[in-house]
Amino acid sequence: MKNTMKALSFLLVILTLSLGSCREEESVFIEGPQEETLAANSNVANLLRNTASKDGSDDNIIDNASCISIQLPVTVVVDGVEIIVDSTEDLEVIEDIFDEFDDDEDILEILFPITIILSDFTELVINNVDELEDFTDDCDGENEFDDDIECADIKYPVTASVFNTNNEVIDTITFNNDQELYVFIDDLDEDDIVQVNFPVTVILFDGTEVEATNLDELEDILEDAEDDCDEDDDNDFDDDDCDNCTTEQLSDVLTSCSDWSVDELERNDQDLDEQFEAYRFNFAGDGTLTAETDSESFSGTWETSGSGNDITVVIDIPDLSDFNASWNLHEIEQEVGESEVELRMGDDELSFESDCSGN
Repeated sequence: MKNTMKALSFLLVILTLSLGSCREEESVFIEGPQEETLAANSNVANLLRNTASKDGSDDNIIDNASCISIQLPVTVVVDGVEIIVDSTEDLEVIEDIFDEFDDDEDILEILFPITIILSDFTELVINNVDELEDFTDDCDGENEFDDDIECADIKYPVTASVFNTNNEVIDTITFNNDQELYVFIDDLDEDDIVQVNFPVTVILFDGTEVEATNLDELEDILEDAEDDCDEDDDNDFDDDDCDNCTTEQLSDVLTSCSDWSVDELERNDQDLDEQFEAYRFNFAGDGTLTAETDSESFSGTWETSGSGNDITVVIDIPDLSDFNASWNLHEIEQEVGESEVELRMGDDELSFESDCSGN
């Protein structure tokens, strides 16, 4: 009997030691290296949350507020025309109506109720203009600093392993969009241990994809992208019409069409286009240009530089000083049988049009 009790005691000790050893090994495996842990309120966690937050600047032509978005579809009345906005492409229809005339007062009316989406993806029903203004008034002003990072996007899906030291539950979570990632990070507390499964790909504002293999690299990429582009947090709805413009495209349009006329010319708050109704402009590939009427001819030069919304067009016609300036390319419009090139310099405007559609 004594031998039996000794044997049982020995087995019990061995079992206890074995269980303790297994539990210790399991804990080490779960927690992993602390430098790879995504901690609540850490800099990289905040950068990820700000990258995933809801950007409200796309529909500023409707709500004039960059911190909220209006859930689509929404019905608006623009200068008396009712439009159902089903997608972001329909916002261009509103812009086209606004741009149709330069000397009219553009009026947009929202048909309520609508649903707005806050930067944290909270959705709220708004019943009238006063309720909407309660939220838009809380937004920062145009082009002021805000937390959201619009110059970078996370490429989904992204997965993470989660371990909570309180209840010791292991889980693997897959994030398929910004909302899922934002809510997860926003709900993190100090007891949560999160290990992001790398690599993670970040898409920069110019379409470049950058791969991060650890948290330090991810933090560096997002920090570098934080102020790396124009987030367009303003109510100038048509200042991004040349996002994809190039100097080559502009040159092709100007040189392939002939007899450009002046559709609009405004300098120092004076409308001058009527003075040049009889003029026809022709742009050559060697950087020269001519402006001709039935009785006169003027020679000058033109050159371009830059890209996207930062293309500069320098026009120099010694005997026609009203055209001479370093203009900014605002938009290139090409339709069947018609092309238009719009230039701006502050409040001054110059627009050429031709009865051809280019190449």
